[in-house]
Amino acid sequence: MKWIADSPKDTVRLGKKIGRRLRPNDVVTLHGTLGAGKTTFAKGIAEALGIREAVTSPTFTILSQYSGSLPLTHMDLYRLGSEEEFELLGGEDFFYAEGITLIEWSEKAQPFLPKETVEVFISVNPDTQQRIIEIQGERFESVRL
Repeated sequence: MKWIADSPKDTVRLGKKIGRRLRPNDVVTLHGTLGAGKTTFAKGIAEALGIREAVTSPTFTILSQYSGSLPLTHMDLYRLGSEEEFELLGGEDFFYAEGITLIEWSEKAQPFLPKETVEVFISVNPDTQQRIIEIQGERFESVRL
């Protein structure tokens, strides 16, 4: 399913609607270029989980954890050099910790991702600056922005 977000508020709102449908142990990968809106989308998911802390991109820390109705682990693998580094970090353990795991730059964890991973692709229309958001997963087909 594809959505068009006209503003960061729309991106957060869609993230929140998706977040309400997530279940324990769901893994969500966020794909897009730098500045596409991956962290903005993650903020919406965090809101849906009742997280009151400010959600920021964990680029320099690799992962951030938040407490809400379900625990949220937000990973940013941009700075990892390889799949082996992800494995050494024990990143896969977070997939089965009864919470939600969001992963930016998930290519470095590809072999470890569960088969049921929810994939979110965000691109920017260069003419309008709108975000085009595509989510793969049957559970999300009825979501409206």
